[in-house]
Amino acid sequence: MRPYVKIIGLENIVEAQLIESILKEKGIPHRVRSFHDTAYDGLFQLQKGWGEIYAPLEFKEEILDILADVRSEVGEPDARATEDGTTED
Repeated sequence: MRPYVKIIGLENIVEAQLIESILKEKGIPHRVRSFHDTAYDGLFQLQKGWGEIYAPLEFKEEILDILADVRSEVGEPDARATEDGTTED
């Protein structure tokens, strides 16, 4: 079994679910670790971020590329949106 190393921190649950879905689809071995702790009501997530992703080192660059794509797409507004927030058909 290949050792898993920390690849990168995750910002929120949506990002974690998106990246996990993509990695499963591509067959990339990974583990997502959340910092949520019910005893402390998520206190560690405020300090450390939502969580981390672990995977074998040989997949690091591919995972970082996928995460960069996810982060860039999440922040982009709809190209067809007008100034008032509606979309043109």
